Amino acid sequence: MKEKAVLIGLITPDLKAEQVYEYLDELSFLAKTAGAKPIRNFTQKLKHPDNSTFLGKGKIEEVKDYVDKECVDIIIFDDDLTPSQIRNIQKIFTECKILDRSNLILDIFASRAQTAQARTQVELAQYEYLLPRLTRMWTHLERQKGGIGMRGPGETQIETDRRIIKDKIALLKKKLDKIDKQSLTRRKGRANMIRVALIGYTNAGKSTLMNKLAKSEIFAENKLFATLDTTVRKVVIRNLPFLLSDTVGFIRKLPHQLVESFKSTLDEVRESDLLIHVVDISNSSFEDQINIVNTTIAEIGVENKPMILVFNKIDAYTFILKEKDDLTELKKDNRSLEDLKDTWMNKMDVDSIFISALDKINFDDLKELLYSRIKDLHIKRYPYNNFLY
Repeated sequence: MKEKAVLIGLITPDLKAEQVYEYLDELSFLAKTAGAKPIRNFTQKLKHPDNSTFLGKGKIEEVKDYVDKECVDIIIFDDDLTPSQIRNIQKIFTECKILDRSNLILDIFASRAQTAQARTQVELAQYEYLLPRLTRMWTHLERQKGGIGMRGPGETQIETDRRIIKDKIALLKKKLDKIDKQSLTRRKGRANMIRVALIGYTNAGKSTLMNKLAKSEIFAENKLFATLDTTVRKVVIRNLPFLLSDTVGFIRKLPHQLVESFKSTLDEVRESDLLIHVVDISNSSFEDQINIVNTTIAEIGVENKPMILVFNKIDAYTFILKEKDDLTELKKDNRSLEDLKDTWMNKMDVDSIFISALDKINFDDLKELLYSRIKDLHIKRYPYNNFLY
């Protein structure tokens, strides 16, 4: 039986209500991916999160009444909570698990990791997340009345746990360095071929596109972070071979522990010759998702690499057709695909194309575009090898 979850978001001067509702929709998708059943969202307007309990006193009481009435199992916050906030909230909701966004994403990553590299990366991120939050694990000592000497052993135990976790983090980093060196050796062996990397927001359809282009059977599912491990396949278009890699998807507020631990996986992106940025055009927040991916690749120093922008899932794209004249503002819910093609997308510095990877709509056009770009890269690298074309 799935655990019932309540989701909580905060409307601040920097975030409009509409954005918060969209973010909670994504949080709901994350919760479902983790195996929970979201049953209600709560939001509150505040200038900033309450330092003690994140939400104000009245809203906390409202949530408490609902949680007790519906026997809710988990409360998930769409922001990261401080250790003291977690401790204070847990005292109010004694029968519930309290998760913040980072904790939820780490849990999903842990369930999805398959290879030794991915498992090590996730375990490292989990320990780094846990380290500053250790005090919440020893709140049972505070409830014991009397108990002469209990404070000392409690503090000692926390310090002991800190040392154990720090030692574990150091060990995992050494293990990851060893795995990274092995991965580097494998990548060097592929250096003589043009390398193309699929990037994009999670669940944009990268793995489905990889399967169609490489005629492979990589795991693809309509869930967030269906793929964590970088997969590389040889693809041939006409007579031109190249290597195509599928990488972990990005997401808003990706925990910094994961960004750090997955940097080695993203080396496949850094060392590629061409990026294919896959965008889920059917998602109403696709423009924000494009910006998040661009920000992330800038952080790892690959924002200037050659790129093709692939707007995927046109088979699922819907819009509300409204009567409009020349003065009607084009908004998210009333732009047709033709409107989108004629606006800013058509004026971008990178090549863009609209496809459905699932139904292979406009797939031949994509392959032609890929062939043209890869041929140019091949000619630059091997100017005397143009008999291939």
